[in-house]
Amino acid sequence: MALRFGDNEPMQVDSTSFAGRVALVTGCGSPTGIGFAAARLLGRGGAHIAVASTTDRIHERVAELRAEGIQADGYVSDLMVEGAAAGLVANVLAANAGQLDILVNNAGMVALGMPEDSSTVADIDPLEWDRSIARNLRTAFSVTQAALPAVVASRHGRIIYVSSVTGPLVSNPESAAYGAAKAGVLGLMRGLAIEVGRTGLTVNAVLPGWIATGSQTPEEAIGGENTPLGRSGTPAEVAAVIAFLASDAASYITGQGIVVDGGNTIQEFKGPSASWY
Repeated sequence: MALRFGDNEPMQVDSTSFAGRVALVTGCGSPTGIGFAAARLLGRGGAHIAVASTTDRIHERVAELRAEGIQADGYVSDLMVEGAAAGLVANVLAANAGQLDILVNNAGMVALGMPEDSSTVADIDPLEWDRSIARNLRTAFSVTQAALPAVVASRHGRIIYVSSVTGPLVSNPESAAYGAAKAGVLGLMRGLAIEVGRTGLTVNAVLPGWIATGSQTPEEAIGGENTPLGRSGTPAEVAAVIAFLASDAASYITGQGIVVDGGNTIQEFKGPSASWY
């Protein structure tokens, strides 16, 4: 597989890199999100793309992919609803003669039209806690479990989770539930990697830091400015790591979480750089 780095995007893929493979990417509704960036990159590599989100805007993303000549289908699915993950995977398999080679579990964070929960541990309501765990961990588990037989049957299958540095490595005030879920994603990833390793299926995760998606807050943008690289990352830069993990070049990497945070977690001083550097 040819991976080359260009001026306009952090990674371009050869148009045959993923030829003949089917990839499902969840959480793809936003045009500026990591999921859509990953779907586009895999599609440019020749994969047939299935994308999913909670709303009809997924069809706009499909139209954008098809305009680039990418084979793509879209599915509206609220993965927090019991049985939705199994239904989504069944529909993808039915549309692709039972084939599924790559699963990118990106769904999480806050879905469009859903309130953002944010409370301290002392004040969090148990229902709020359960919603965050369901949104950020249970959805990934449910899709994985439904897709697993097909991805194992692929014989060169790849499962990639989009976790976060929040939880596994660092945290913020009022982020305990989210962090617990994202840390749980890594536990799920490692356990599954051990269970399916002898089948040839690899299971990995990316851990983004401050990324300039459309939902990034002004405070998060300030955090990005104070990383060692002095900026937030882009969805395309996270997608580049996802595409690498999905590629044949990563065939001996499994059970790993790759941090994509501009070096933020390695620095002890995280204030304004002018105060130290």
